[in-house]
Amino acid sequence: MREGTGRAALWRPELGSVTVSILTALYLLTLTNESFWSKGWQYLEGRPTTFASIAIGIACLYIALCVAVSVKYAMKPLFILLILASAAGAWFMDRFGVVIDIEMIRNAAETSSAEAGHLITPGFVLHMLVYGLLPCLLLLWVKVRHRPFFGKLRGNLLVIVPALVIALVAGLSHARVYAAAVRAHHDWFETLNPFVPLVTAVQFAAGQSVDVNVVAAPLGEDAHVGDAPLAVRKPRLMIVVAGETARAANFSLGGYGRDTNPELAQKDIRYFADTTSCGTATAVSLPCMFSVYPRAEYTHRKGLSTQNLLDVLSHAGIGVEWWDNNTGSKEVARRVRERSLIEGGNPRDCSGGECRDQVMLDNLDAWIGSVKKDTVLVLHQIGSHGPAYYLRYPEEFRRFTPDCRSAEFSDCTKEEIVNAYDNTIAYTDHILAGVIERLEKQEDRLDVSMLYMSDHGESLGELGLYLHGAPYMIAPSQQTQVPFVLWLGKGGKAAYSASCLDAETKQRQSHDNLFHTVLGMMRVETKVRDPALDLVSACRLGATS
Repeated sequence: MREGTGRAALWRPELGSVTVSILTALYLLTLTNESFWSKGWQYLEGRPTTFASIAIGIACLYIALCVAVSVKYAMKPLFILLILASAAGAWFMDRFGVVIDIEMIRNAAETSSAEAGHLITPGFVLHMLVYGLLPCLLLLWVKVRHRPFFGKLRGNLLVIVPALVIALVAGLSHARVYAAAVRAHHDWFETLNPFVPLVTAVQFAAGQSVDVNVVAAPLGEDAHVGDAPLAVRKPRLMIVVAGETARAANFSLGGYGRDTNPELAQKDIRYFADTTSCGTATAVSLPCMFSVYPRAEYTHRKGLSTQNLLDVLSHAGIGVEWWDNNTGSKEVARRVRERSLIEGGNPRDCSGGECRDQVMLDNLDAWIGSVKKDTVLVLHQIGSHGPAYYLRYPEEFRRFTPDCRSAEFSDCTKEEIVNAYDNTIAYTDHILAGVIERLEKQEDRLDVSMLYMSDHGESLGELGLYLHGAPYMIAPSQQTQVPFVLWLGKGGKAAYSASCLDAETKQRQSHDNLFHTVLGMMRVETKVRDPALDLVSACRLGATS
């Protein structure tokens, strides 16, 4: 009994700040870095001495860093942040094989609450309870003993300095091997949890604060339609479908073993089988697709600070609209009319803040009937966005079964995951065929066409990876090879050489072509159109460029 309290004192273990720092460092390094250690063992080719040396070195660095920040009052909040961040990072890196770089963080920051909700599965919650909340509660329970300032400084330095020396010796002992492994495998140290993801998050936040006030510089103000006036020709209507998470590997139009494109196969379309994306996540690819910059030159800042394809079309007097069934246009449609199809969507296809792509077709007939001038409409799909693939298609499109009916991949076999994904591709095939059919109905008064490109692909277990967002330098082809479909109405068929267009389908294409090809199809003349990247103008009968 404590004197004067009349009740038993609650027992709490008491440990020194250095001891708690070392235990926290070892916890972070051993229990939340499975991806880092497994990659390290693989990339160092299973050399025990080399692996042990870098393990000791990194452990010493973690210990030195944790001891260095073991400041009274700030220590526990900092360690709780590290533990929670590390637990969350470990779930996504270990489960899906993702790398948390700036573009992945940007993609997460710009996603919708509905999409984010699909990632908060029971498995994730259990993981965070075991690897995040439980150790945080233990940390809060422990009473940390701090020395007076100078005694603490001396004691901390007695740990930090030797730890840094050991880390340096360990690093130098096999420096040539480590350097070669890091050069060959850029993804290795990007999975060092939680410090690399946290540093990346700080870099992203710093960049965001600068991006807020960016004003887009004018582009293509000389643009004009180099064609006969509307009084003597039909208005031209082009629908550009920006796909979501469709990978070329699963399109039967490109040779996939399953018939995932039965409806498009019946249409007179052209399929560009070798097309690469600008990025591996929507936040990068979508603005890059509509940018004047090729992938090699594109940056997020350039995309924000320069007007894009939609602006150039507007300068030419062409009507432009963006219909969105996803998480927004990522600033692409900032200066044109943008409409969310999720708001007011048919309950048959909408729930939980998301809609299937049928909502695009529901609104299309009446809108096409109102078009009286040259117009470009962009339809931004939800397409094949995961991990909840099963929500992207209705019951009648469960063609490949058994299909995964969960956003928790651990509940499904790989075959079930692929079946669900292939059903999303078959449904996209249906949506695109539906767009074409609605355009065909208006050919008597409009010159119509459709272009479809997906923003990026998807991993379905290849190399242990799922979903998308891998750094482009190391991304597998499943995330960068995307489907590209072009359909021309009667006017287009009469205006272009079929053999010339067919030859283009056999060449390597990319997102770089979208900007210039759309300008070419809409007959827009401007200095910013690059004829070398315009796939159609050179095929126009009687054309000189």
